[in-house]
Amino acid sequence: MATQSPPVVSIQPPKDVSLSEIEAELRQIWQSYGATGENGDIPSAVRATTFTLVIYEPEETQLMLAALGYYSGPIDGIAGPRMFSAVKAVQKAYGLPRTGRADEYTKQKLREDYNTKFHNGKSTSPEGTEARTYWADIEGSGIADAIAASNPCRIIALCPTTGEDQGVTVQVSASCPIQKQSQSTLVCCEYITISGTASALERIGGLISELMIGELPKFLWWKGTPEPSYGLFQRLADLSNSLIIDSSAFRDSEGDFLRIHSLMSQGTPIADLNWRRLAPWQELTAEAFDPPERRAAIKEVDKVTIDYEKGNPAQALMFLGWLASRLKWRPVSYQKEGGDYDIIRVQFTSAEQRPIEAELAGIPVADAGEIAGDLISLRLSSTNLGADCCTVLCSETTGCMRMEAGGGAQSCRIQQVSPMFDQKTELLLSKQLQRWGREILYEESMAVTEQILKLKVKA
Repeated sequence: MATQSPPVVSIQPPKDVSLSEIEAELRQIWQSYGATGENGDIPSAVRATTFTLVIYEPEETQLMLAALGYYSGPIDGIAGPRMFSAVKAVQKAYGLPRTGRADEYTKQKLREDYNTKFHNGKSTSPEGTEARTYWADIEGSGIADAIAASNPCRIIALCPTTGEDQGVTVQVSASCPIQKQSQSTLVCCEYITISGTASALERIGGLISELMIGELPKFLWWKGTPEPSYGLFQRLADLSNSLIIDSSAFRDSEGDFLRIHSLMSQGTPIADLNWRRLAPWQELTAEAFDPPERRAAIKEVDKVTIDYEKGNPAQALMFLGWLASRLKWRPVSYQKEGGDYDIIRVQFTSAEQRPIEAELAGIPVADAGEIAGDLISLRLSSTNLGADCCTVLCSETTGCMRMEAGGGAQSCRIQQVSPMFDQKTELLLSKQLQRWGREILYEESMAVTEQILKLKVKA
């Protein structure tokens, strides 16, 4: 069951400031609320001194929703329930199917509305925004505030925009989770939102670096594909204790993974939120071979089939890399067949020089989940029909029909992977912010994934 986040109260709504006024404006917030708290009428509020989280948000949807009056939360790049409710509200207003997901047509309508109201020289804010007392996104406000509630900190959101370079605009705001056990003082999150073209943001890279708090831990959440050739990315990555990515957002998983491995080779500590989503699949796979009578049978596995939701093979590739790294399989060939299922075939050689074949298949699904490329099912089996190694895992929401149909003469151990309510992006990020440094298991698995993908390049 999902954990309910404490309620969050805004003590400073987004306020436009100049670059030179950022720190002074934030100090004023805390001085004001610290003094107010001394009267005893409301709790005092103090700024968090835990860590800095820099979010590079190349997706403009949240910014446009806020500007048009549909979204009242911080511009933090988190596609949680508040965003879901806001997108549904704008889709209702435009007469579009209310999916809650910002598809390309929804974003196109948003851009048209945004450009009409803000780029025709006649308007500086959406009509009625200032007086609005009800915001559509409040309906989904609970879990989306998990970051601020669990990790009060300084969040610097960088929002690259398209169009002509006109410098940058800056907003500051602050919000505080209300903790029942400590009602006398609120420990609050402060937000700095900086918008401008990619080149404008790069020009002020030095200032952004200075806004990262002193000797405290620093995290960089780079949404989308990391860009080592982009000066701002390299500057912030070098200053951060951990570079956080989410490979479910990659458009070219194979090419992007090669970039990620190159960064790891240079010593950059990387954490992939999508890797965390594989934990239940990894745990059940290991558990299947825990019984003493099955431990030796794992060496008989020479056929691997992995099904995932068509569109992004990142999870399937990472799982295959993890499995091969644990069993000491060496990749020897990679073939992408494509077709309706985007079939990928990978061949390995075991330490005993036995051939292993793996098939990754992208399954078209009518109702795709929130995470692109989620695993649907997997099957480990052997050409040795006498081996007790056949194992099938599948998602509770999709069933195991395709995998069970391929059972043949072997008896398979079948288990379902229960839905994990803590696999939402905002909760995974919240947990990730409590650790930093290198993740050896991830690096070892990604090293094999990189070997697999390099075979494609050679082919």
